[in-house]
Amino acid sequence: MDTAQKNKLFYLSIGGNDEDWGIVVTTVGYQSIPPRTHYPPVQHPDTYLFTPDKGRVINEYQLVYITDGSGWFSSQHMKKRQKVTAGTMILLFPGEWHSYAPDSLTGWNEYWVGFRGIHIDNRVKKGFFSKKEPLHRIGVNSSIVELYEDIIRIAQKEKAGYQQMISSIVLSILGTVYYKSKNEQYTDSYIVDKINEARSIIKSNTENTIPQEDIAKKLGLGYSWYRRMFKEYTGVSPAQYHLQQKLMKAKEFLTTTDKTISEIAYSLRFENVCQFSTFFKKKEGITPSEFRKRTH
Repeated sequence: MDTAQKNKLFYLSIGGNDEDWGIVVTTVGYQSIPPRTHYPPVQHPDTYLFTPDKGRVINEYQLVYITDGSGWFSSQHMKKRQKVTAGTMILLFPGEWHSYAPDSLTGWNEYWVGFRGIHIDNRVKKGFFSKKEPLHRIGVNSSIVELYEDIIRIAQKEKAGYQQMISSIVLSILGTVYYKSKNEQYTDSYIVDKINEARSIIKSNTENTIPQEDIAKKLGLGYSWYRRMFKEYTGVSPAQYHLQQKLMKAKEFLTTTDKTISEIAYSLRFENVCQFSTFFKKKEGITPSEFRKRTH
């Protein structure tokens, strides 16, 4: 294990309007735990200290990233001990009992960042992250390590607005974790290739009316399977994806051409101007004419 890097621990101040940003960072750091040493180190404040046997409950979220070594993790929603290896991101939740520690024989290296705010609360409420799935095996990633190092570097200087800067980096880490975890579910390249092929067909037929059943048939797929897998992978149905492409094409016409609203509606195969305007306003909150005036 590489123990050359010096341990770094920071517990951060939060200013008057920092909370209004929607997310604040409370702590960040890095530590290397050599084999056969006490864990956690005693230099942490009492509110963060715990014994692996008893565990703890904290009042914030934390992202703990293991970059070397191995250990175990358990929590209120994951009572059976889970193996933790290098490349595992642990997401801790406020009010959720948890415990973790490195293996005595290997030790481990860990980065962590603690944070709280409505931005992360809303993501959990919407189901992007769950207490039932606190472990994200995303692999050792140098870009994520650099993001942690950026937070540490900025936190050390405590310049004006630093909370807004580092909390935005936390959201970037969360986005990366979600992206990698989501794509980890689709290791079958056949599924991904077929969905990408379908998206390519839809994009090339934005200005046409092409039945989704025909696309499924062209790809040699059953329609029900095609529709279900497309929605699981992209988050929208094939028909909704086609409408999204029509909306983007409509915006392109409105901002880069002199086509009339009627011509745009006809080009995108809407039955009439009224149908196109209703569709556009439902998606954008304003009519096509209002959109064109604002962008011009």
